[in-house]
Amino acid sequence: MRFFHHTIEVTLYSRNMFEKMLLMLKIYIIITKKFRKRKKFVMKQLTKIEIFDIIITKKFRKRKKFVMEVKDMEIKRNFYLNELIDRMDNGLIKIVTGIRRCGKSYLLDPIFKDYLIQQGVEKDHIIKLSLDERANSKYLDPDVLDQYIRSLIVDDKKYYLILDEIQQVKEFESVLIGFMHISNVEIYVTGSNSKFLSSDIVTEFRGRGDEIRVYSLSFDEFFSVFEGSEEKALNEYYTYGGLPLTLLSKTENSKTNYLKTQKENVYINDIVERNRVQNKEELEMLVQIIASDIGSLTNPLKLSNVFKERDRSSSMTDKTIYNYLGYLQDAFMIEKARRFDVRGKRFIETPQKYYFTDIGIRNSFLDFRQSEEISHIMENIIYLELRKRGYNVDVGSVEIREGDSKKQLEIDFVANKGNNKIYIQSALEMKTPEKVAQEQKSLLNVNDFFKKIIIVGDNIKKSRYENGIIIMSIYDFLLDPNSLEY
Repeated sequence: MRFFHHTIEVTLYSRNMFEKMLLMLKIYIIITKKFRKRKKFVMKQLTKIEIFDIIITKKFRKRKKFVMEVKDMEIKRNFYLNELIDRMDNGLIKIVTGIRRCGKSYLLDPIFKDYLIQQGVEKDHIIKLSLDERANSKYLDPDVLDQYIRSLIVDDKKYYLILDEIQQVKEFESVLIGFMHISNVEIYVTGSNSKFLSSDIVTEFRGRGDEIRVYSLSFDEFFSVFEGSEEKALNEYYTYGGLPLTLLSKTENSKTNYLKTQKENVYINDIVERNRVQNKEELEMLVQIIASDIGSLTNPLKLSNVFKERDRSSSMTDKTIYNYLGYLQDAFMIEKARRFDVRGKRFIETPQKYYFTDIGIRNSFLDFRQSEEISHIMENIIYLELRKRGYNVDVGSVEIREGDSKKQLEIDFVANKGNNKIYIQSALEMKTPEKVAQEQKSLLNVNDFFKKIIIVGDNIKKSRYENGIIIMSIYDFLLDPNSLEY
């Protein structure tokens, strides 16, 4: 992230040197230096977060100005940057979505904006407007916004239009479609709250929109700015997840309080307001039930029975739960992994598994009481990493015959990307021959030649069994973007 004051450019990039300067989410840095004419230089308030360490070297030129040279060590979100680059000039509206606070705005500005400038795009041909800022409130009127944007397009060169939180604008759909008719304009928008969800995108922009789903920080991104060992970093990631603002909180209390605040004031309230949910407490209880049993097969009927076991007077029917699960998915809070019959090559509609898009949010619904359930958390983290890498992820089911009876074996994940398929098991540890045999059993009963991998919680060396099954540590899997190509 860069801030300019005359000739001075500053980039902050590691927590260690500016931790002492943090006060809640606001950072103030005041640098005082005597000059011939100016007595001091004051840097204004910094508000962004994906910034980390500052290296300052003082030099004096002929005019004896104070110059700061900085080394850039931002969190690199190259996967998503490349997704944007690949979609340039495709004639569609690029719609960046994801759970709130995951870094969508920062992806477009400064990451993508800086890329455009490096490619030679003139700054006045990048039109950026943050529609959730008070200073831009007049542009929430669709006619005012339309007139303003068109007034900035003064030649035939390519313009890049970046509209942050576009859902704030009334009738934003028609405004965007109108901009599409301007031949030299590329449109990029973000949206996350209750008025701009995946179902809306499908409905309003069918054939016109290109969605880019953004997740919170991967462990690789998280570890790139974490000061400590891999083990310590993973333990913190398992507990607090990857929402970027958690990196600015230096105490456990501040991290948990931040996540609880987001849970209550942002995520749940968005769902309640959008869908006119009458019983907020029952919605929260549903999330808690899913959170306490991640990685388990379930369906609305099973969940309804859980409510009745807790309270016989519960009015939560399977239909209501079905609707609530849809709301949670539309809000990008959870994702559903369907079961796939590996041998029969068909989907099994029920039951399914649900995973959280950020493990810190999951833990906040349980008041961080079950964050020690590492095996389930590890499974959720593996699912998220596969999704972040662009895989479609299902739960595998393999039917075998033992004697006169049939038995269903489970493969944790069947990951698909194009023609590539990978079968993956998650195992916290495999310290006995019996455990090894148990984890390999379902994989060995798959009658094809696609890659089969077991990911374990121990920090072991990557290797391959004689039967071709690969075993690797969770660290290798998460930190090496090419780990699945072994």
